[in-house]
Amino acid sequence: MFNNIKVVAFDADDTLWVNETYFREAEEKFAELLSRYETKNKIDQELFKITIKNLPIYGYGIKGFVLSMIECAMLLSNNTLPQPTISKIINIGKEMIEKPVELLENVTQVLDFLSNKYTLIVATKGDLLDQERKLEKSNLLKYFHHVEVMSEKNEKDYKKLLEHLDVLPSEFLMIGNSLKSDILPVLGIKSHAIHIPFHTTWVHEEVFLDNKRQTEVITLANIKEVLTLF
Repeated sequence: MFNNIKVVAFDADDTLWVNETYFREAEEKFAELLSRYETKNKIDQELFKITIKNLPIYGYGIKGFVLSMIECAMLLSNNTLPQPTISKIINIGKEMIEKPVELLENVTQVLDFLSNKYTLIVATKGDLLDQERKLEKSNLLKYFHHVEVMSEKNEKDYKKLLEHLDVLPSEFLMIGNSLKSDILPVLGIKSHAIHIPFHTTWVHEEVFLDNKRQTEVITLANIKEVLTLF
């Protein structure tokens, strides 16, 4: 199946290490801070709407998320938010950035095996500084020939990446947890992809496939199962 592969790309967040869990924890803390103004459900809805609205401005990552939390808090408090509460929101973001990098199980084993046969790269979304910091903390940089932090992951962006790497679509394999960002666009340009779901998925990344489409996607229970395909 993967006889022609030259480059194996890995998504980072929730493929190599834990990420989305920390956003859910931050949302819980944020809702608790604003509980005097609105219900948790309403706070979650408004924060999601504002975060999505701001993606073209701030991009993905913690810093943009913090700015969206502050904007949401100002809106829900009718611009009466006390300064100490703003400081607490900023601290939520700092705590997220300072979280230790928790590698998912068997990641190092898989990278050890594949790095002997293929060129490995990281292809991820997010804030450049934050992703570079996490890669440093992870001690995984030694495995990767190239790190690409993308503002979006669609077919056009993957085509540009393949041109930069000078590989054909048939020579490229993407491994990631998001159907929307890591799998469907890659299959759309006739490359290969392996889906490894994480137990928590951001609503913005959720995609529901019909039965026919599901049969076209290789889905594994965990990253260790990748080794059974090579």
